[in-house]
Amino acid sequence: MGATRRILVTGSAGFIGHHLVLALQQYGHTVVGIDSLNSYYDPQLKYKRLEQQGFCIPSAAPETLIQSIKSPNLYFQQLDISDAAALEQLFASQEFDVVVNLAAQAGVRHSIDHPEEYVTSNLVGFANVLECSRRHQIKHLLFASSSSVYGLNKQTPFSTSHCTDAPISFYAATKKANEVMAHSYAHLYGIPTTGLRFFTVYGPWGRPDMAYYSFAKAIVAGTPIRIFNHGDMLRDFTYVDDVVESIVRLVDVRPEANPVPFKLYNIGNHKPEQLLSMVAILERLLQRKARLDLQSMQPGDVQTTYADVEELAKATGITPQTTLEEGLEQFVAWFREYHGVPALAVP
Repeated sequence: MGATRRILVTGSAGFIGHHLVLALQQYGHTVVGIDSLNSYYDPQLKYKRLEQQGFCIPSAAPETLIQSIKSPNLYFQQLDISDAAALEQLFASQEFDVVVNLAAQAGVRHSIDHPEEYVTSNLVGFANVLECSRRHQIKHLLFASSSSVYGLNKQTPFSTSHCTDAPISFYAATKKANEVMAHSYAHLYGIPTTGLRFFTVYGPWGRPDMAYYSFAKAIVAGTPIRIFNHGDMLRDFTYVDDVVESIVRLVDVRPEANPVPFKLYNIGNHKPEQLLSMVAILERLLQRKARLDLQSMQPGDVQTTYADVEELAKATGITPQTTLEEGLEQFVAWFREYHGVPALAVP
């Protein structure tokens, strides 16, 4: 690792953000996390993540920068990146070296019925992050993109050199827009900028709307699991610790101006798995059978994701390698504890 830095992580009460701030502060960086704490899913999960980081949010004054009781170099403030004035005030007071933008309205299916939320967070909010990064001469901006930008691309594995001009969900369209917006700022203002195309991230403290998490809850409750495309789905499941280690290493890998200081990376496991294989592993770990409700393909969804991670390996020296079984074992152990799910007695 390089020198310690002062790093802003947006979306720090989110799934990946939670794991990232803990990792960065362990490396000695001073980390300021911000999050809007919206109600897209149960905010109690976000509060619990923040408790793990050493913050007691209900007792803190809203919109006040507070210090973790567990780590002297970890801070949090409730702040929405779509609030340009508040974001500017934070940047002006903190003198960040690096920004990692993970704040976004997530979810392919949610974007079908609520596109306005994606405009506010993913477009307006990200434009505010870009402007603050420009005005305050950030040394490296990293931002979350998504494998969704590949749309109906049939060429596998997905490479960052492939065309991504035909997204099939509005969520994917906003992520593609983020890449184009960031490239223009890198070109115009010389901001070293790195885009991170995440592939189906999973693990402990995940989002309840994600497939693996919602499947686990349904299996335990004995309710049907909706499986789209009649189960013929391949996903490049990527364990959250592998994702976080990739980001931590990329913080020190600033793109060179060749001719623009901008670089995209796939953050994936490079090993697509059948969706039904994931269900089978969850059944075994939870000691319960799933009830399957096989349906046709959902609008905005794709059949296969598969990451080419050669560029990531060159830049960081690592390739995500956690197997789906290993990762789900970690998730289910956390899931049992968090939701109070007992193990069944072996007959």
